[in-house]
Amino acid sequence: MSDVSPRFRFAPSPTGFFHVGGARTALFNWALARRLGGRFVLRIEDTDEARNRPEWTDGIIDALAWLGISADDPVFEGPHFQSDSAQSHLAAAERLVASGNAYYCAMTPEEITERAGAEGGTGYGGWSRDLGLGPGSGRVLRFRVPDGSTVVHDLVRGEVSFDNAVIEDFVLVRGNGSPVFNLANVVDDIEMGITHVVRAEEHLPNTPKQQMIWDALGHAPPVWGHVPVLVNEQRKKLSKRRDKVALEQYRDEGYLATAMVNYLMTLGWSAGDDREIRPWAEIESLFRLEDVNLSPAFFDIKKLAAFNGEYIRMMPIDEFVAECDRWVPADWDRERLAAIATHIQPRLVTFSDLPGIVDFLFGDVVTDDDSWSKTMSTEYARPLLESTIGQYSELGDWSADVLKSTLELVMEPFGVKLGKAQAPVRVAVTGRTVGPPLFESIEVLGREETLVRLGRALEQLAT
Repeated sequence: MSDVSPRFRFAPSPTGFFHVGGARTALFNWALARRLGGRFVLRIEDTDEARNRPEWTDGIIDALAWLGISADDPVFEGPHFQSDSAQSHLAAAERLVASGNAYYCAMTPEEITERAGAEGGTGYGGWSRDLGLGPGSGRVLRFRVPDGSTVVHDLVRGEVSFDNAVIEDFVLVRGNGSPVFNLANVVDDIEMGITHVVRAEEHLPNTPKQQMIWDALGHAPPVWGHVPVLVNEQRKKLSKRRDKVALEQYRDEGYLATAMVNYLMTLGWSAGDDREIRPWAEIESLFRLEDVNLSPAFFDIKKLAAFNGEYIRMMPIDEFVAECDRWVPADWDRERLAAIATHIQPRLVTFSDLPGIVDFLFGDVVTDDDSWSKTMSTEYARPLLESTIGQYSELGDWSADVLKSTLELVMEPFGVKLGKAQAPVRVAVTGRTVGPPLFESIEVLGREETLVRLGRALEQLAT
């Protein structure tokens, strides 16, 4: 490798929510920049004025910061905006004309289609190459593709050879005077000193064209690395129209950034062992582009949820309680929330699920008809509740262990196991058939409220 400090770039277009595939690409670049002592350059490719919006640019920056890719880190540089470099793009185009690597073409798309059809071919056949045309209204600027082949040295895919004969002289500047993606992309990378371009494999077909431009402008191309795309369970490329791909949506549903980062880094890469859950510092030290595989990577939401649950369970309890605080209404009793926290932490998958799991502790119980009918229709529900109220009313020690042992005594005459015995009590107290540990919940709820709810359920059974 060169003695030049490596410079990686992430160049999203602000045309919508932040795609999880883009997030993974950003993380790959971030890991490499940090491990190799380089820089991570954020460039916003905002030249499509019809599609981009300022709030989407802000969304990209916020989403990156959530992942830990922050402007506060000295490795981070930017954001730079592609629209600020339009004059540089056009100046480079003129240099390509001057060097004979580009020429003007006056043919319209309709004329190209007609002539290609007449000659039994498809696409543009280089017909304006030697006409010596200058700039003019509606004329495009085309790159003069050389004979031979273009070999792309890719750290992920090895050497990829492209036959230049099947690459038509491509457009650099449109008829309206605006530079196209390939030209702007290369000029920006050159001017920003980018040494490594790591991006999704969908950009690979553009790479021979871009490498030709690098060469024609007198610069050695960067180190290329094209990583596999993300696919859904049908093994189709993730689509914004069809799949749940917005990083912001996962953030808003209570996924932890640490879990998302860890999971995204496993998509297409492994450290060569069976471990998948590992801290960022370890991931950063182990990550190599050469270890990224070629196969499309399955974005498995169920597996992401499993990662998230694992990270929730690893949180120190004080951090867990602090995070819980963000997800529940402001008027909920924080002491009560903290008291139940250790009992729900092992069971929580995402933090957005939290309010629905513990809401029975903070307001009136709403019992759905299905839970009530399934549980309270048994012949022992009413006498068991009567006996439980009697025994719980006499308890001096209102702790989970005592509450459990007391119910075990209550259930003996009914010949049922604890699971069935506690079902009517759970529905009466929590309004549902599943939830946090029952006796710990009753302890937190308190004697007075528990007896009120058991009594209310008994009254309903009597009607």
